[in-house]
This record gives sequence, structure tokens and C-alpha cells, in this order.
Amino acid sequence: MKKRIYDEKNGLSYTLHEDYYLPDLEINEEEPTYGKYGIMRKQFLKEHRSARYQYLVLTGKLTEHLNQVDKEVREKVEMLMEQMDEQWGVTEELKMQNQMEWVRRMNNIKNVAEEMALLEIIYA
Repeated sequence: MKKRIYDEKNGLSYTLHEDYYLPDLEINEEEPTYGKYGIMRKQFLKEHRSARYQYLVLTGKLTEHLNQVDKEVREKVEMLMEQMDEQWGVTEELKMQNQMEWVRRMNNIKNVAEEMALLEIIYA
């Protein structure tokens, strides 16, 4: 018996292991990497947009999509926080005078900006 064979019908090569031919398959060892918002988008797609999720998986574009969403949300949150800093009067002067108030306002700003970005980008 030959050690290696090639099946033209399916385009796969096989290697003989004891009495069986097993396909020579490559496993992509690289773990997909995306951030917090990419993970949230993936979960949303799985639960609420399963056809879109399956399409992205089958075309190999899921990781690219999740990274793009993650980047967009981060940029949107940063932009909204900068705008709200000015509107809510969060300044370096406030930070020096009353740190706890500054932290409270910054946390509120971040939460509001993040919620707006999530609704607009992730859950759309």
C-alpha cells in the first residue's frame, strides 16, 4: 500500500496510518484575537443574528468583522467621552480640587458613552 495518496475528487491528500488512510488536514493554531466589544458583538450575533453569524464564520470573515467592530466602538467611546468632558465641566482644575467628584463624573461619562456606542454599533 502506498504511504501517501491524493484524491482528485475532493482535492485532499491522505497518509497511511496503520491500516487506514487519514486526511492531511492543517489546523489553524492561531487563536482569533479581539477585544471586549468584539466579544460582545460575537455573542449578539450568535443569539440574535444567527444567519449573519454563520455567513461570517463560513466565509472566514468573523474575526475581521469583530476586530473592526471593536475598533469602531473604542473610537466612538473615546470621541463621545471627549465631547462630554467639555459639556459636563470635567476639567483638570476639578481634578485638583475634588478628585472624588472628578472620578464620579468620569465614570458616568464613560458609562453613558459606552452605552451609546453599544446601541449604535454592536446591537445594530
